[in-house]
Amino acid sequence: MSKYALTVTCQSKRGIVAAIANYLADNNCNITDSAQFDDKETGNFFMRVSFDTDDSMDLASLTDGFAKSAEDFGMTFEFHDETVKMKVVIMVSRFGHCLNDLLYRWRIGALPIDIVAVISNHMDYQKVVVNNDIPFHCIKVTKENKPDAEAKIMAVVEDSGAELIVLARYMQILSDQMCQKMSGKIINIHHSFLPSFKGANPYKQAFQRGVKLIGATSHYVTADLDEGPIIEQDIVRVTHAQSPEDYVSLGRDAESQALSRAIHAHIHRRVFINGSKTVVFPASPGSFASERMG
Repeated sequence: MSKYALTVTCQSKRGIVAAIANYLADNNCNITDSAQFDDKETGNFFMRVSFDTDDSMDLASLTDGFAKSAEDFGMTFEFHDETVKMKVVIMVSRFGHCLNDLLYRWRIGALPIDIVAVISNHMDYQKVVVNNDIPFHCIKVTKENKPDAEAKIMAVVEDSGAELIVLARYMQILSDQMCQKMSGKIINIHHSFLPSFKGANPYKQAFQRGVKLIGATSHYVTADLDEGPIIEQDIVRVTHAQSPEDYVSLGRDAESQALSRAIHAHIHRRVFINGSKTVVFPASPGSFASERMG
């Protein structure tokens, strides 16, 4: 049996779910998981369906056969082979907690991706990356060479066939051109103090203000810095008895958790961009997405 997923976006109309279910049933497909959302404010409809089918149906056959139904309802749709791992490029600077967490989850199978390259503007993590048999690219970035550096980054992405870029605490701002070219295909992570505590040492600033909750936000990258559609967030409660160093440690854990869950949702095509926000369908029971490591 082959395992596929169908993702659908369109304007809400009566009969969409029935058309999808009938098409899959007529083609000997067995639905194993289904989620849908009807946005009353925008009139947008989102749906994701997982299903099994025998080997007589492949992606091309499924896509061609569904074209008429999709046209009738004005659907934007895509069939995905759930056994094929998404190719991912990870980018990192000098904070390695998210990179190390992702490498560990990838190594034990908790994050089923194909890491095709790691790019950094420093050499700090070359050894750990190479030791995992992953290509490492050090691409220095300055104000003067930024266009050339981004061209080299995009060359790595395109040559490797990567479908997703993960900014695992990559501390360089991407150009508007790169954000637009990779729209919906770049995921970032940052602490949730923005915009309250900008600049250096945000955790120290939070400590000095006596905050009670610290956290992290993972989102798609857009030309508006740190304002892209949010995919996942995490929080940790802190007290007056904890130090700024405690804030940093707990915050890094939250960042790692939020980023890994955002990636997991994206690679399983459970995230739909809905204007300035997202629709994120929950993982099915037994998925690694529900695992909280710590």
